[in-house]
Amino acid sequence: MSVRASFSAVKTAEDQRDLAGLAEGIWQEYWPALIGSEQTDYMVEHFQSLAAIRRDMAEHGYEYWFVCAPDGRRVGYTGGREEPETGRFFISKIYLLKDERGHGFARAAISFYEELCRSRGLSAMYLTVNKHNELGIRAYIGTGFATVDAVETPIGGGFVMDDYIMEKPVS
Repeated sequence: MSVRASFSAVKTAEDQRDLAGLAEGIWQEYWPALIGSEQTDYMVEHFQSLAAIRRDMAEHGYEYWFVCAPDGRRVGYTGGREEPETGRFFISKIYLLKDERGHGFARAAISFYEELCRSRGLSAMYLTVNKHNELGIRAYIGTGFATVDAVETPIGGGFVMDDYIMEKPVS
């Protein structure tokens, strides 16, 4: 399924606040069933909160975009950062509202990143995906990603991210 999504850059303090609110809602709906409520709360606070978004943008070169439906509604968000040292783009986040999943927005986000990588002369994009996130894994395989590694990353608070690393070359 193909959808004509658009991507609106997160630029202002108001955008950042809106993004943090959207992120918390999506995370609290989707992740507790996969990783539990405690780890979900921890990850929202440390990786999806307003403070985390501002930190990542200011200190780590992250860029964020709202994923928008053809009618302009914000249906999710995405973000990541360029890695000039590897010639790749790290896609840190592609998250969609529950009712918007399965309508082609994730595929549109991957196409968005392909164009971004081409315009910046990057050779590939990669991401991490929870090993139990079957919906995400299927979506990434369906858009040309391949699993290149598996990692367990301690994130603090006694929690671990148990992920596959998936990569897609960009021609």
